[in-house]
Amino acid sequence: MWAAEVADFLLPAEFDLWGILPRTASGLVGVPLSPFLHGDFTHLLANTVPFVLLGMLVAWRAGPQTLWILAVVILVGGLGVWLLAPANVVTIGASGVVFGLLGYLLTAGVITRRLIDILLAIGLLLLYGGTLMGITPFGVSAGVSWLAHLTGFGAGVLSALWFAPRRARPQSVAA
Repeated sequence: MWAAEVADFLLPAEFDLWGILPRTASGLVGVPLSPFLHGDFTHLLANTVPFVLLGMLVAWRAGPQTLWILAVVILVGGLGVWLLAPANVVTIGASGVVFGLLGYLLTAGVITRRLIDILLAIGLLLLYGGTLMGITPFGVSAGVSWLAHLTGFGAGVLSALWFAPRRARPQSVAA
C-alpha cells in the first residue's frame, strides 16, 4: 500500500483511477487493486494502523488461513462494491479490508467458542464498536464509501464462517 502511494505521488500516472468502477469490465481490475490505492497519505495512514493491528490479530488466531481470509475479504468485499456502488464512482482504499478483518475476528469469537477468541471479540467491540457505524450511510463523512465498509465486513463474516475452527461437539454415548 505504501509503495503504491509513493509511486502514485512521484509518478505522473493517476493510479487511483484503477480502483473499483461499478458494473464495468474495466472496473473489475479495481477489485484486487483498490485496497492498495489511497487518495493521499492521510487516507493511507488512517487505514494502515487498524490494518496492521487487526491483520496481526487475524494472523495470530487464524495462522495459515490468513491469506485465504484476506483473499475472501478483498475479492468478495470488492465484488460487492462493484455490484452495488453508484455508477461512475471509483472506490479506493483498504478500509473495506479493515472492516473485513474486524468482521472475521468478531464472528470467529462466536464460532470458535474459545475463551481467548471471545475475549478478543469483546475487546475489539469495546475498541472499535463505534467504528461499526461506518457500515451505514449516515456513519461516514462525505466521500467515504460506507458500502465498501459494509461489503468488507460481510466478507469478513463469511470468511469466519468458512475458515474459523469449530469446537468439536461432545459425543453422547447411550448407556
